Amino acid sequence: MSREWLPRAGGKKDHDLWGAEHFGKDAPCTSYELRPIKDPAGKPVAGLHTAWVTLNNPAQYNSYTTKMVKGVIAGFHQASMDRSVVAVVFTGAGDKAFCTGGNTKEYAEYYSSRPAEYGMYMDLFNAMIDGILGCKKPTICRVNGMRVAGGQELGTACDLTVSADTAIFGQAGPRHGSAPDGGSSDFLPWFLGIEDAMWSCVSCEMWSAYKMKRVGLVSKVCKVLKKDGQLVRNPLWITDKWVDDGEIVYGEAVQGDAAKQAKAFLQTAQTDFTLLDKAVDDIVWTFTNLMPGCLIKSVEGIRLKKKVFWDQAKVINRHWLAANMSTEAYLGFNAFNTKKLTGKDVIDFIKYRQLLAEGTAMDPALFEAVLPQPK
Repeated sequence: MSREWLPRAGGKKDHDLWGAEHFGKDAPCTSYELRPIKDPAGKPVAGLHTAWVTLNNPAQYNSYTTKMVKGVIAGFHQASMDRSVVAVVFTGAGDKAFCTGGNTKEYAEYYSSRPAEYGMYMDLFNAMIDGILGCKKPTICRVNGMRVAGGQELGTACDLTVSADTAIFGQAGPRHGSAPDGGSSDFLPWFLGIEDAMWSCVSCEMWSAYKMKRVGLVSKVCKVLKKDGQLVRNPLWITDKWVDDGEIVYGEAVQGDAAKQAKAFLQTAQTDFTLLDKAVDDIVWTFTNLMPGCLIKSVEGIRLKKKVFWDQAKVINRHWLAANMSTEAYLGFNAFNTKKLTGKDVIDFIKYRQLLAEGTAMDPALFEAVLPQPK
């Protein structure tokens, strides 16, 4: 039955909370860009887009400042509210890093010794993860280099990951004064299994994109290095090799002369993200040809499992991380921030443990005793 007699409001409602003031082009910033959906032939589709949220701080390996955190929140919100957006692509500027976590310079020079201030910062960080998990469009992490520490946490909040084979993945918190409580301790057991998640979180080892594909953290790994005009695999990693006991080694580092040759090649190799971007386009094209309501319900049905643990822990983790800014985070971030002066990026762990075993107070004298000193 026709309902043409019912009154209809004209135009479309504006549901945005934030505007372009949170985005920029000059680093460090977060940028936001709409790109047309491409069909399999590479032809743009009129009126449909992917939203690209890009961490633009390549000089500091796309570590996020407070301002950039606000930009990520605004970017995922805008994409969620934009009717023309099919999916969100979250990536970093340049070819060295997706993201290496929070900006250590800002942490050391402002937030250390200011736990209340860092608590407010963590409110923004939690809103950033919530924004990714709550976005009403599927989210793809396009890993163009290192995905480390808080960068790993941002990436695991996304729905899918496609990675350059030059990327490495891992945590840094226990080595540099924090804990992987921005999502990794919640999400990684779902991806990796409990023991791999445990070792990744506490060891601070860096794992290759190939290894992360094998253990289930990455959907697709793409060649991005060019040699003699052809795309080639990253020679730093073994991609398939049988060892004596029949176990396949996949994604472990090469050794000896092979490692030296690989590192020399990487210093001068040209990077080409053609295959990485095609992998993103292929995923988005699949999304485009699905019922949008059914798609996001299916996506959020999977996200809910991650959100159960994230929502349980995020508030109490916020308080611990804030309090820690006056103790081990102060030590870790200041050691890292002064490495150009001292030649070291970590404290004297043995001396620190010895002083704690003696019951030494956490005071300026202890800080002086364990922090690296200028050369």
